[in-house]
Amino acid sequence: MKRRSFVKTAMLGAVAALGVSSAAYAQEVTLRLHQFLPPPAPVPAQILKPWAQGVEEASGGRIKIEHFDAMSLGGRPPELMDQARDGVVDLSMTVVGYTPGRFPRTEVFELPFMMTNPVATAKAYWEMVETDFQNNEYSDVKVLGAWVHGPGLIHSTDGVTSLEDMQGLTLRGPTRIINDLMAELGAEPVGMPLPAIPEALSKGVVKATVIPWEVTTAIRLSELVSNHTEFAGNESLYTAAIVLVMNKAKYEALPDDLRAIIDAESGAKLSAFATQVMWDMDAPAREIAVNAGNTIVQLDEAEVARWKEASQPVIDRWIADMDAKGIDGAALIEQAKSLIAKHGG
Repeated sequence: MKRRSFVKTAMLGAVAALGVSSAAYAQEVTLRLHQFLPPPAPVPAQILKPWAQGVEEASGGRIKIEHFDAMSLGGRPPELMDQARDGVVDLSMTVVGYTPGRFPRTEVFELPFMMTNPVATAKAYWEMVETDFQNNEYSDVKVLGAWVHGPGLIHSTDGVTSLEDMQGLTLRGPTRIINDLMAELGAEPVGMPLPAIPEALSKGVVKATVIPWEVTTAIRLSELVSNHTEFAGNESLYTAAIVLVMNKAKYEALPDDLRAIIDAESGAKLSAFATQVMWDMDAPAREIAVNAGNTIVQLDEAEVARWKEASQPVIDRWIADMDAKGIDGAALIEQAKSLIAKHGG
């Protein structure tokens, strides 16, 4: 018997002696998860790693998830969806709108003043993934989680205290819809992923950015700008759609029991959990700006009403764009609003 065959036979024999079948031995799986945020950021540290640990523990160690943060496997954030689709990685977390126009149905949740309660919005988003989006725009990947961040706000070097202050403001935005909103409000939006914000602000490429409080800590934003603009009322200026996706062939090739474990730890459970974590992290991140002596302005409801009126053309354009694609945009808006209300928003 050749040495290699002997070693293999001996290993399988040892496994059998421990009461584990050779089939179970063969089912051990390692999954590589790639994403764009630095390791200490709330999403990797408090969402993705706890989720992965839950999967690993539920599988009895038969699933192992390796984390690759801050694009450490190469590429740019807009490529993360395709990396999972093509099997370059097994799992990826990304902002859906980093690939503009490719996931049009999902954009309904990014429309201005659509989001009320973030967790209710995430639950609505996941429900629409299950009933519609997975089989349509996400058909080439397996969606494991779909969520949104807390209320989006404006962070600027010079301050935004009224709609008029948006005129000519160079401002970073994350997605097509949000950039369209910023332009409609008078700003000059520049699209870029979150990791590019510090350099863009430092070099004066932009004078402002929109992101939620939670992620400001990852890029030390309170040290780069000293003005922050919040919005009164129950509706948020905007939010962004986020997904955790898996290579479809990898998911379907898993043994039934391991696939069931991933399903049980993902879906609605992960989506609500992820949004709650991000929303909860808004307050401590805001406190950092307060302690830094930064100026925080909250626009009152009368001023916010002006912004809502000014943003209506963005919604109208989106509906027309959807209609041109053969998608009933007005119906999607009504469905999203109804589901958000159903889930407590």
